[in-house]
Amino acid sequence: MADAGPNSQPNSQPNLGRDAGGDRPLRIGLVSDCYVPRLGGIEMQVHDLAQQLQRAGHEVVVITPTPGPTTVDGVRVQRIDVPLLPFDIPFTRKAFRAVGSLLRSERVDVAHFQGGIASPMTYIAARAAQRAGVPSVITLHCVWGYAAPGFALLDRLTGWGDWPVVLSAVSDVAAEPIRRIAGPTHPVLVLPNGISNDVWRVEPAPRTPGVVTLVSVMRLAPRKRPMHLLRMVRRVVDQLPPDLRLRVVVIGDGPERTQLEKYLRANGLTEVVELVGRRSRDEIREIFATADVFVAPANLESFGIAALEGRCAGLPVVAKAQTGIREFITHEREGLLATSDDDMVVQLTRIIRDQDLRDRMTAFNRSTPSPVDWSDVVAKNVEAYRLAMTLV
Repeated sequence: MADAGPNSQPNSQPNLGRDAGGDRPLRIGLVSDCYVPRLGGIEMQVHDLAQQLQRAGHEVVVITPTPGPTTVDGVRVQRIDVPLLPFDIPFTRKAFRAVGSLLRSERVDVAHFQGGIASPMTYIAARAAQRAGVPSVITLHCVWGYAAPGFALLDRLTGWGDWPVVLSAVSDVAAEPIRRIAGPTHPVLVLPNGISNDVWRVEPAPRTPGVVTLVSVMRLAPRKRPMHLLRMVRRVVDQLPPDLRLRVVVIGDGPERTQLEKYLRANGLTEVVELVGRRSRDEIREIFATADVFVAPANLESFGIAALEGRCAGLPVVAKAQTGIREFITHEREGLLATSDDDMVVQLTRIIRDQDLRDRMTAFNRSTPSPVDWSDVVAKNVEAYRLAMTLV
């Protein structure tokens, strides 16, 4: 990301007021524990949302403790200089107070907090913001899963389910645990991640006859289950006929890479699976052009933006049926949804062996735009902002 300028001073224009009526542009503060230049799902989605909101005529400032430039791709960024725990997690009262101070000095109409499992900036600073009367939207980018009881306890201690804020998540799968805790009187919206359909459309590269290429994009960490993917690949290879060769490209980096490399060597898969490390978006598109199928092995996938990117590139997607991916992949239309690891082995083997099935799904994905283009996603976010402004 390029630094387009040094100016990080609060905007001096007068506050336009907090009425929710009309279509006037809004002044929006996007608050996130993590942001570019650090790379990850939340970081890139917040970056893209900021850009798209500004293109729609709104004024945006990002507030984050992640170090970096004060302007990123035309969006101002207020970087809070505070101590951080591993993985750049803020933990001091100074950090949370600074968020409230910046939201006031920036005179935002609404604050939009972006959170994962471990996002103190979302769950603590959002409390301070709503106490200060700043209209707020909270969006969860994770499936709480095993952490749900902890958030239920937090609700009993702090009453966050009753805060006058708009609660939301990136998918219905991610929203359901929040709905169970917040109860029927506090609706939880779905504000999906967005994508530019045209940007991810690629022209397929020539294929080598008799070779089927799977691609996966993920952080090489336990939660994304890369080791489970390799174990499934080993089982799939054992079921393929001699005249059909499998190639697997895994894009991403993380703490499990060394163990994955050891597993590949120990199981004779070094000629099948290639760990290519982190790649830029342009490089990922180039790899998608050479691939036949996208595979996502995670069980706790709140949305699955990488899978959506693959689908928009025309790739059939094989993923778990219980994840947020099911909200843009219908079984046997855009891809195949598996109920377990054993079933994923079955579905992967099926799609690798059945070229007609792959061709049919590829044709559908290439001809049919995804339902979460940024033009629609920005409108959903702005609607949530105007709703938040009526609650204060």
